[in-house]
Amino acid sequence: MKRCIAWFLLALTLVFCGACGQQTDLRKVTINEVTRSVFYAPLYVAVSNGYFEEEGMEVEIVTGGGSDKSMTALLANEADVALMGPETGVYVVNQGQTEHPIIIAQLTKRDGSFLLGREAEPDFTWESLRGKSIIGGRPGGMPYMTLLYVLRQHGLEPGQDVEVINNVQFNLMGGAFEGGTGDYVTLFEPTASQFQAQGKGHIVANIGLESGEVPYTTFMVRPETIQEEPDFVSAFVRVIYRAQQWVQSATDAQIAEAMQPFFPDTDLATLEAVAKSYRATDSWTTDPIMREEAFTRLQDIMEGAGELAARVPFSELVDNSFGEEAMQ
Repeated sequence: MKRCIAWFLLALTLVFCGACGQQTDLRKVTINEVTRSVFYAPLYVAVSNGYFEEEGMEVEIVTGGGSDKSMTALLANEADVALMGPETGVYVVNQGQTEHPIIIAQLTKRDGSFLLGREAEPDFTWESLRGKSIIGGRPGGMPYMTLLYVLRQHGLEPGQDVEVINNVQFNLMGGAFEGGTGDYVTLFEPTASQFQAQGKGHIVANIGLESGEVPYTTFMVRPETIQEEPDFVSAFVRVIYRAQQWVQSATDAQIAEAMQPFFPDTDLATLEAVAKSYRATDSWTTDPIMREEAFTRLQDIMEGAGELAARVPFSELVDNSFGEEAMQ
């Protein structure tokens, strides 16, 4: 009897050890995202739908609170992958770093922010901004530079025709506007819709539609990750492509449900409306590939904002090979 019990306990031990061994097989991956936004829906979908796990990855998403912070985390080896604006990669290259991070996939293809005013303006025109002030982000960041680009497209010179407030940290812009700073503010979703629903502001324009297509948010890894773990990079990009494809065919309600674990304070109806909005504005890429013409426009925007020290060759910063492989 004692021998039977001993064998039974041994069997249980082996089962549990086996289960533990299976769990440790998952590669732990830390992704540092520039901010938490519905704009990055395909990433959250990939986690919720279990795509990362199916590729052998256990993912932790850390919110950096700015592209500079996400880039710092990546360079400091505190993140395996960073989701941020490609302009940050341009800055690093122009600082003279030869072993700089590489873009392996693109997630969004236009600015995801909306312009909000203090009053409803059903007949809004960009001329309405003349003589007014806008909280527009920090110099060097894509939200700020894209806003400058759009203002100039509409004949408004920042600093002369309209004041662009640039000393408010990205994740504090909504709070500053609510506190009385600025006549207008640019906000991402779901914050923009929440502000409108709560009467704190009114959406008057879509910055992304005005700016045109630009590689707005991308995934970057360190060059040694590509050299030492190409299989990991391939698997990661496969996951992103799979999520991109799912988002294209899913309903707005399905996208909202998949995202909600990442936005526990936002109701499903709001998330569904936001998903519909970003789909309608064609904000999400359908594949991980970055196009060279879009990269050229990115540098045009940076140059117009006075933030481009020198043009960076497309091939120096972008590696589309993993995306091409995923699509095959």
